[in-house]
Amino acid sequence: MNERTDTKAGGGAAVLSRILLALHVVSAGAFAALAAASGFLPGRFLAIVIGVLAATVLLTLPFHLGKTGGSKIGGAVLSLILTAMFAFGSFYLWTISHAVDTIAREVTESDSYVVVVRADDPAQTIVDAASYEFALPLSGDSDGLAAALEDISAAAGGELATKAYAGPMEEANALLAEEIPAAIYNEAYTATLEEAIENYSDQVRILYRAVIEKEPDEPERTVSVDEPFTVYISGIDVAGAITTTSRSDVNIIVNVNPYTHKILLTTTPRDYFVTIPGISGDVRDKLTHAGIYGIRASMATLENVYGVDLDYYVRVNFTSLINIVDALGGIDVDSPVAFTKGDYSFVQGVNHMDGEMALAFCRERYAFASGDNQRGKNQEAVLTAIIHKITSPAVLTHAGEVIEVVSSCTQTSISREDISKLVSRQLAEGASWQVESQAASGTGDSQPTYSMGETNLYVMWPDEEVVASLAEKMKAVLEER
Repeated sequence: MNERTDTKAGGGAAVLSRILLALHVVSAGAFAALAAASGFLPGRFLAIVIGVLAATVLLTLPFHLGKTGGSKIGGAVLSLILTAMFAFGSFYLWTISHAVDTIAREVTESDSYVVVVRADDPAQTIVDAASYEFALPLSGDSDGLAAALEDISAAAGGELATKAYAGPMEEANALLAEEIPAAIYNEAYTATLEEAIENYSDQVRILYRAVIEKEPDEPERTVSVDEPFTVYISGIDVAGAITTTSRSDVNIIVNVNPYTHKILLTTTPRDYFVTIPGISGDVRDKLTHAGIYGIRASMATLENVYGVDLDYYVRVNFTSLINIVDALGGIDVDSPVAFTKGDYSFVQGVNHMDGEMALAFCRERYAFASGDNQRGKNQEAVLTAIIHKITSPAVLTHAGEVIEVVSSCTQTSISREDISKLVSRQLAEGASWQVESQAASGTGDSQPTYSMGETNLYVMWPDEEVVASLAEKMKAVLEER
């Protein structure tokens, strides 16, 4: 009786041993395949990983081949633990790879056009306002406006009566003066209207919103991250969907030289008074308004200002900055000046910041005599702190969270392959990057702009000598070997 029981027990241990050994081998192979497919690991790192995985199988094999039940049970336990570890590692790798795929997803943009009436207007739906006359802007994206008008007309149940105005500001003034009952414009202009018209949003009500999807022009890439390249970082002034076109309040050009491990940040004030190629002709506009016409319009504008090519872009919004900084566990920002913003007090020197604090630091401009010029320098200081944290070994403890957060709240034209190359090279070299910064400057003025029609807005005339100097520095960083 006892011998039969022992035999059955031994047979059961042998079956369990074989099953768990097979799972061990399969999980190790899956982990190796995912590590290789991710492209994140340099060749020698990948070889070490594969060697360690193979070693775990070889080390447990004597236990599985042992003749006693105890030996086989020992092998089964070891394989079970290692299989669980490899399964978790595979899931972690898959999650990171999926997040990177999301970051490098097909790029899309959307315009949000709104129909607004006065707050006390009796119309509650677009159908109620079908007989109204609607103000339309002469400036702006004519194709997007035409698509929006078609959508709004369909929702209203028929063709609409319209009246043209020079720009959204003239539309808003006419609406509030009761010269016209309704207005249609790109919602991205709302922030500018609020700056110019006190309590504007409280005086109007959105009756209908038409979201127009569009695909930005993506030229064929002629550059590689193996060579010096340039990235445009656009910070849009919304907290919602990253694909929504909006004013670009942060405009930073990042020159990256992988040979010298140098990064140069160049900030251009949002109010720079410039032309928007392909949009405004010879009429000048504020740089921030270029973002309303899409990320490519902002890039073309800056390329025209500095005479440099922008190879890639990254678009972020308020939500992006908060989440990325928090995912990194906070950042240490070297503030060039001391100031207070709301509940936050910043000292001159190093300040440890969470996401909300970093956003407050980036947005403040009224506390400084130089206004937007100092705000640009503060934004560069935050970006410098993020770069130092991301390229440090400390980021490994937050890597999964950081990549997942970045994938959900940023948009970029950098390809999946190029992102993998950047990660792999940094792991292989472990290099410390030298980050320098510079900022454009100019002279303040009040002028009408292309996007907002005849209303005078604050603008900044570029200092051409400063612009030329900044452009030379960019070229020098990219050409250095």
